[in-house]
Amino acid sequence: MLSKYFYKSQRDWINDDSPLKICVKSRQTGFSYCNSYRLVLLVSAQNARLDAFISSRDQFQAKLQLDDCRNWAGLMKIGCDDRGEILFDRNTDSSAFVLEFANGRRIYSLSSNPNALAGKRGHVTLDEFALHPDQRLLYRVAKPVTTWGGQLSIISTHRGASTLLCQLVRDAKNGNPMGWSLHEVPIQKAIAEGIVERINKKTGRNESRDAFLSRLRSECIDEEQWLQEYCCVPADEQAAFISHEMITACEDPNLRLQTLQEFLQAPSLHTRPAPSFYLGLDVARHHHLCVIDLGEKTGNLACDRLRLELHGQTFTQIESQLYPLLQLPQLKYACIDETGMGIQLAERAREHFGSKVEPVNFTAPKKEELAFALRRDFEDRALRIPCDPQLRSDLRGLKKEVSPAGRIRFIGDSDDSHCDRTWAKALRQYAARHRHSAGAMVI
Repeated sequence: MLSKYFYKSQRDWINDDSPLKICVKSRQTGFSYCNSYRLVLLVSAQNARLDAFISSRDQFQAKLQLDDCRNWAGLMKIGCDDRGEILFDRNTDSSAFVLEFANGRRIYSLSSNPNALAGKRGHVTLDEFALHPDQRLLYRVAKPVTTWGGQLSIISTHRGASTLLCQLVRDAKNGNPMGWSLHEVPIQKAIAEGIVERINKKTGRNESRDAFLSRLRSECIDEEQWLQEYCCVPADEQAAFISHEMITACEDPNLRLQTLQEFLQAPSLHTRPAPSFYLGLDVARHHHLCVIDLGEKTGNLACDRLRLELHGQTFTQIESQLYPLLQLPQLKYACIDETGMGIQLAERAREHFGSKVEPVNFTAPKKEELAFALRRDFEDRALRIPCDPQLRSDLRGLKKEVSPAGRIRFIGDSDDSHCDRTWAKALRQYAARHRHSAGAMVI
């Protein structure tokens, strides 16, 4: 049965009974899928002593994991009861999706609140471990769960070279003091073992292995994405100004940006107390993106709500989308790039909307101030941003250079931008530090 449903690397994972095992893998290579099969076998066995716990990144992924477990149980004709979503831990108010077998053992699939695992006992799978905002806490809580004979399995794609995942993989390759069973499955290995033919069977395509590999590469935003997401090569954290770890800690998988029309018609604009919005605009006309970034601030936390990317539009077209936002009473402050051609747009906005608009000239000292303040917001987890590959690439593209004279300058590119999304967000965060009553910036 295994060879019918799984290629070799998946079978190796299923057959691995090691108490500690890690799989570093390419995206979409089916390891959560084959791990679900293994857990069903483990937990449904007549003499099974332990439950299993799957820690996923969010509720949606947790449900998908349990769906896979239920489907495998059905295919293998193993009786089970889908208990749906239940309260899993009262202390943390955490819920889990639950599958219960005839022997009374259960598979719990939950989003990755580390504290929800405290005091539990069984097998643990940490899925997409590197995406968790606090990997060390999650590991510290999860490992004791397996003390009485359980297996700890980590499945993840890399997310930078400074993560705990990367440290564990390095240790496993250099002496392996903890005794990890390490599996590495870059996309090239999965292709060699037949994943393309399996995908073709599901999709109805007839794509060759070379064409499949070439297509995946062409669909990546940049080289870093290709190497890290598909080739199991962690990104170099020394080059980027904002690390993967900082970005991941601020990403919210449930956050969805609105269109301009959706935002202007949103019921939240009419709630009480009224929300407070802040806006940053990085100006460009032809070769770069013109980006409007708007966020909602509650306390010290700023959440992305809207990002408009305008390429090759006239000032009149830009203003037709900018002005409806600036005229909102809930829009408290806006910072607009007045460098170069932006001076006209910034001046006209200031004339129309007065002191709620601040033109910002991108001098070297000002860019340094904006960049370091934005990084501090990421370090403090004062942002919530969507899981957006383009935004991530843009943030990662920002780099700091120091001249022989000690002067700092910031450069950077992603494939479709000169970090325009990053600078728009930096301007927005700068606007959000504006103190209305005093008319001063709080840095």
